[in-house]
Amino acid sequence: MSLAEDNAQTPDPDREDAASQADGGTPATETQDFIPSPIDPDEPLITPGMNWFVLRVASNKEDSVRETLLRKVKIEGFEEMVGRILVPTEKVKSIKAGKTKVTLKKLYPGYVFVEMKLQEDGRIPQDIFFLFKETTGVGDFIGTAGHPTPMSIPEIEKMMLASKPPEESPTIKMDFQKGDHVKIVEGPFANMTGDVDALYPEQGKVTVVVTIFGRATPIELEYWQIERVEEE
Repeated sequence: MSLAEDNAQTPDPDREDAASQADGGTPATETQDFIPSPIDPDEPLITPGMNWFVLRVASNKEDSVRETLLRKVKIEGFEEMVGRILVPTEKVKSIKAGKTKVTLKKLYPGYVFVEMKLQEDGRIPQDIFFLFKETTGVGDFIGTAGHPTPMSIPEIEKMMLASKPPEESPTIKMDFQKGDHVKIVEGPFANMTGDVDALYPEQGKVTVVVTIFGRATPIELEYWQIERVEEE
């Protein structure tokens, strides 16, 4: 069973249109401290003698679980059995009312990727098993009981690519396409519905065509002022 076949498989990262600044000048920017990527571009895909496995963890506990496991592995001297532990992230930029905010988004929420060595029978060594199970927030590895399933090469490549240092110029997430039927949720035209006619990624804006007094009228809005209307 591969990662894609797991009942609680990891979701693919959202891939949406990008934008960098608001119209009318450079917006103020609020940036949080970023966790350095643990992956060096020159590191091997797989450490010899080990494989990558997917560990389910409690939501929003990915970073604390990773830090705790790395600390325990070092204290117990298990570095030859457990290698890299990763929580892939990407920088995401949002812009609202001319103010830009940059945050980190986990690409696989609820999962931590662990590189480790198994016994010859495919089981996790007992000491390593209890090290994981006794860590707060840790669930089970994807696979059958006691026999975690190694990730496939395509899955590892995708995960490793996502774990490389994020771009210095993060993207805005605009979950809209031309023709989408949307509802305006902010501003003087709130509660009106219309169709997306144009997207302006570099400004974080969209043009929505609504009907005013029986006439189709294009309105320019910031992307956060609208939401998609689900078709019934």
